[in-house]
Amino acid sequence: MSLKALIFDADGTLADTEETHRQAFNLAFLEFDLQWEWDIARYRELLHVSGGKERVTHYIDTLPLSAPEKARLRELVPLVHRAKTRIYNELIGDGRAPLRPGVARLIREAHEAGLELAVASTTTLANAEALISRHLGRRAFHWFSVMACGDQVPAKKPAPDIYRRALGSLRLPASACVAFEDSANGLRAARAAGLFTVVTPTPWTVDQDFGGAGLVLANLGDPGKPLSSADRAAIGAPWLGVAELERLLVTATARPPGERIGVVRC
Repeated sequence: MSLKALIFDADGTLADTEETHRQAFNLAFLEFDLQWEWDIARYRELLHVSGGKERVTHYIDTLPLSAPEKARLRELVPLVHRAKTRIYNELIGDGRAPLRPGVARLIREAHEAGLELAVASTTTLANAEALISRHLGRRAFHWFSVMACGDQVPAKKPAPDIYRRALGSLRLPASACVAFEDSANGLRAARAAGLFTVVTPTPWTVDQDFGGAGLVLANLGDPGKPLSSADRAAIGAPWLGVAELERLLVTATARPPGERIGVVRC
């Protein structure tokens, strides 16, 4: 079956948003007079936990506190996360976290080619909307026919639920779609849903295991920032476009399970 849809993760994949998320978390903690500060090293570890509320809850569980105090803090998690989302959207509105190379180009190319566009992310709908609208425009946000985000499914990545929801809403089989991810948890979720997956790691995730990815590239490439010679040789083009994705999807079934092409250059 030919390519019908592109499904994007949001944080890390559309833009390297993790530093902005980290700052937003720390500012939210200050609002609630919590004596917490997530430095870069700690946040890198916390990224192994999918979902903002889940990340805060996990952090609380690691603190040397009494059971009643942990229970009290867990009750604050939804409020803290709501404040964090508001702060994050304000920071994105100020122009933080620009889209990664090639993202805007590929989204526009896919839209012009008549492909469906979707988001499958553990972030909130508000976060995804703020990011896309700020950098691509409000009109481009409506190019996405499916926004599978946040708490719409019971289990977050690496469970495949969010991708299965996106596929169900698209009314397309996995064989007609390509997923885009930046993390091992995201890759595991997409692969468990049967999707050919392109991974573009960030400095936050580059050391993770991407076995099973269909393609691993430093980024998607642009005319102003073409791919490295190794990545270019892997796909036969200076940047990844719809034509290359069509070819990769068609030939994917001919490759041994788990084999991937491409190299990481972050």
